[in-house]
Amino acid sequence: MPYDGTQSAAHRVVLESRKNLTVSGVEDVERFDDESIVLSTSMGAMVITGENLHIEKLSLDGGDLKVDGDIDSVSYEDDASPVKGGFFARLFR
Repeated sequence: MPYDGTQSAAHRVVLESRKNLTVSGVEDVERFDDESIVLSTSMGAMVITGENLHIEKLSLDGGDLKVDGDIDSVSYEDDASPVKGGFFARLFR
């Protein structure tokens, strides 16, 4: 169920040694490759960047994601942006 601002699914981010990342509260994976993963969480859009990224586990029913690889950054999109349409709409405007 997409986040509508009225309920808060549990959201947790655990990064271990910049090699293993666990995220809960995942609602959807918008795109991924071996250098970036873009996903929707209960706390907003998240972008994970690095090298040799691999989705080890994805459970949208449980909202869990596990990633391994060389993780360089984990960041959130600013939901206050006046441009609608998500990450790629803002990137290619």
